[in-house]
Amino acid sequence: MAVIHHTTMQPTKLELLAAWLPTRAWYAGGAGEPRPAKAGGFRLDDPAGEVGIEFMAVTDGTGPDAVAHLVPMTYRGAPLEGAEHALIGTSEHGVLGTRWIYDGAHDPVLVAQLYALLAGRAGAQHQSLDDTTDPTVSASLAAAGTGAELVRVVEGPDHTDVEVRETGADAPLTLRLRRVLRPGADDAPARGRVTAGWRRPDGTTARGTFTVALAGQA
Repeated sequence: MAVIHHTTMQPTKLELLAAWLPTRAWYAGGAGEPRPAKAGGFRLDDPAGEVGIEFMAVTDGTGPDAVAHLVPMTYRGAPLEGAEHALIGTSEHGVLGTRWIYDGAHDPVLVAQLYALLAGRAGAQHQSLDDTTDPTVSASLAAAGTGAELVRVVEGPDHTDVEVRETGADAPLTLRLRRVLRPGADDAPARGRVTAGWRRPDGTTARGTFTVALAGQA
């Protein structure tokens, strides 16, 4: 399992997101200056132990109208070739040195592990504790294959569609990341979904769909 280093990052992830989020087509935080706050999420392990993987929920704003966004991120010790467009920024880690932080929707390691989570072959890990699973995250996928590889990414008004090719499957599968998180059940017909919780600015909790698996192309 991944080791979580309790150290400094300069700039912090939230500082990087404050600059990056307003550049996204799905950003719903309004016209004011972004003030993202960490509100929940979970981690996944990279089997090779090289890439950090985090699904972070961030709130922007205060009160009942605060918007929650989903930002899957990967942390790498070197640039990911061909993914310059997906770079959120770089940060100096107090233990590991320079880290390249990417929008994980474009990172094949995150996509492969998200599919493994849906298929029941990977477990969600606690966001802040070493060697601790997060039982509050639920995931399922009907007729799961043995693996999947990233094909392409398509941005939507409130989501990001990640098209994958499942091992041995004839038709593609789309993993839809719900960039704007909404509490409650997701009624979209789907082969599978990932559901998790987050905290509102007033301290109450919400739970909703982070990802749905849809048959067909993105």
